[in-house]
Amino acid sequence: MKIAIIGTRGIPNHYGGFEQCAEYLALGLVKKGHEVLVYNSHNHPYQKNKWNGVDLRHCYDPEYKLGTAGQFIYDLNCILDVRKQGCDVILQLGYTSGSVWGWLLPKKVVVTTNMDGLEWKRTKYSNKVRKFLQWAEKLGVKYSDHLISDSIGIQDYLKEKYKADSTFIAYGATLFKQPTIGVLKSYDLIAYQYDMLIARLEPENSIEIILDGVAKANVKRPFLVVGKHETTYGNYLKEKFEAYPQIKFIGGIYNIDILNNLRYYANIYFHGHTVGGTNPSLLEAMASNSLMCANDNPFNRYILGEDAIYFRTADEVANHLKSVRYELDKYQMMRKNNCDKITDIYDWELIVDQYEQHLLSVKGVFTR
Repeated sequence: MKIAIIGTRGIPNHYGGFEQCAEYLALGLVKKGHEVLVYNSHNHPYQKNKWNGVDLRHCYDPEYKLGTAGQFIYDLNCILDVRKQGCDVILQLGYTSGSVWGWLLPKKVVVTTNMDGLEWKRTKYSNKVRKFLQWAEKLGVKYSDHLISDSIGIQDYLKEKYKADSTFIAYGATLFKQPTIGVLKSYDLIAYQYDMLIARLEPENSIEIILDGVAKANVKRPFLVVGKHETTYGNYLKEKFEAYPQIKFIGGIYNIDILNNLRYYANIYFHGHTVGGTNPSLLEAMASNSLMCANDNPFNRYILGEDAIYFRTADEVANHLKSVRYELDKYQMMRKNNCDKITDIYDWELIVDQYEQHLLSVKGVFTR
């Protein structure tokens, strides 16, 4: 089967969750004997046309010049090119900027779309942008033959709002088994004597609530904020919390081994995401044996269940920082249970199998 993957900036991953997903899926499907074509931005750091058996197509991407508007042109270029490739199935990861061109998707190729999270709920967007995203979501449903939901919550939402069925396939992760404590030296850290979060610095990721809690707790352990902070909101946070030297904004880290080790040796890992389905960073933290403290919402509870501590307010964050004793058996059991979930439910090999079954089942089944 010939499969094209569109909707990302390309592989190998140098950006985020969907690129990571595309990377694992492409490699896994190639190993299973399928021909896989992944679309890459023309200025992707990797410029060859083949990567570990995966075919790559580089399309012009003016985002570096035009900002967000450039994404729409890039997606258009990818769709125009994929029309010529004779694929059996197109897997579209996300809908935000590609769905406006959905009417150009090839009519004789099955299109299945991972609908991502509820992008229009992100508070960083203006009302106009949020209305556009709701429209784009509607187009994503309209121009797809089949839909994929990466959480039961998203599956229920699509059914309720659009009367649309979707196949539930979670995001994946790989259990981290080889910690290297020496990684901590570069950051002047002691194992289990620091707390952390990893996220895009955006309001819906509860960054300010978490840091308000750190300030209220006033514990002296370092608190790492991992994520690009050279933004308007990042600058606001740095200014607000500059009087708290334990809060350390260390920027984005894209080396997965460093990230895994930082998560593994953290005292408490905070996951504040409130928008979306199965968030990649949540699974990656679980796979890194982290003790999870998550925003209390249905998306996070569906995955973590009773194997986490939860917060909604800064006071709750502060209480956890002051009272949680990492070494207690109940917290160690939470870590073990979450690792077991990765192995039994979310391991990338299992997720690739589910995607392959889905793609084989929808091949040649059109609904548009």
